[in-house]
Amino acid sequence: MRQDFVHRTLASAVREIGKRFGVVLVTGPRQVGKTTLLQRIRPKGRTYVTLDDTTAKALARKDPAGFLQRYEPPVLIDEVQYAPQLFPHIKMAVDQTRKPGLFWLTGSQQFGMMRHVSESLAGRVAVVKLLGFSAFEEAGKARQAIPFLPTLRQLQRRAKATKPCSMMPLYRKIWRGSFPFAAGADREHDLERFFSSYTATYLQRDVRDYAQIHNTTRFFTFLRMAGARSGQLVNYADFARDLGVSQPTVKSWLAVLQACGLVYLLRPYFTSRSKRLLKTPKLYFLDTGLCAHLAGWSSPRVLERGAMAGPILETYVVTEILKSYWHNGREPRIFFYRDKEKREIDVILEENGTLYPIEIKKTATPHPRDTRHFAVLDRLGVPVGPGGLVCLRQSHVPLAPNVHAVPVGYL
Repeated sequence: MRQDFVHRTLASAVREIGKRFGVVLVTGPRQVGKTTLLQRIRPKGRTYVTLDDTTAKALARKDPAGFLQRYEPPVLIDEVQYAPQLFPHIKMAVDQTRKPGLFWLTGSQQFGMMRHVSESLAGRVAVVKLLGFSAFEEAGKARQAIPFLPTLRQLQRRAKATKPCSMMPLYRKIWRGSFPFAAGADREHDLERFFSSYTATYLQRDVRDYAQIHNTTRFFTFLRMAGARSGQLVNYADFARDLGVSQPTVKSWLAVLQACGLVYLLRPYFTSRSKRLLKTPKLYFLDTGLCAHLAGWSSPRVLERGAMAGPILETYVVTEILKSYWHNGREPRIFFYRDKEKREIDVILEENGTLYPIEIKKTATPHPRDTRHFAVLDRLGVPVGPGGLVCLRQSHVPLAPNVHAVPVGYL
């Protein structure tokens, strides 16, 4: 087991945002390193307290004013979702002093937390997201990671900062996932034990306690089904039929996974002019290792050769794109395109009113026809920028006018 510290891209964003906002809230699933990150960068004089500690949690709930007297700002409060009673008192403390950076908070799930944040801390809090290690972070290039766009200038920059990645090393990385523990695990059975414990912990601590899901066996079956459908359109009716539950139940369970930071629902790009576009979202797990574990793929080689090889690659690319924005403290405008003629574009990034189309293919020999659907964007009356085909090539190369093949290793 490697124990090396990995620098995180989000560290710079937290420092900068903390100079402008009274409260910085770092959200994300458990075990991605939120506490480790803030502990590493917190200056001397910033108190640390975790609400995983039952005594601290009880005080925060019963006497929030007394809690903030005991743990005076500047303070780092870990797992703040356990005591929503603190938020009005944090607001008062920020309003009284009007100093930036008084409170650093972490939260591992968002069932009711974000409602309390929006009600009590609007205008006073900056919310940022952290996932597991990005490829740049794991390679020791955290400070070079920038929000991804498939422009030639950025591709040239990424070519200098990254190393080529061939198929099997890539699928080993995908199968292992990006949780800090998993990234440092040397043995496969350690990974199996970690993911089994992780899912059980979520069922026990977050899902059952906060979402009041009583049939945990059926919900665990739903988790496995969702893992096997990552990278696909969400079909609520199929889920409901296979599980023997209602469609509203399926939607509520997906909302639980979103709140836990386990999945992302990618929305389709839609304008008032695009009447024929589908509105169904696509489901992506935010950690490919957890996804592979839930779907039952026993090794990287089995995964690479199986039916999920394409969808899991797409899941990896989408999550790396999300990390490139979230770990820089930004929220991406990210969509996909699919119309009733089944013309599809895997990812569309919108930046300053311009659309950047991205296709994802498990091939080392990309062809211009793989990006033929990019042309449908010209009909929407919106500026279209450079496009990219993320694939297994070792270097970027032009495919068509304003379209490049993008090595997956650039992400």
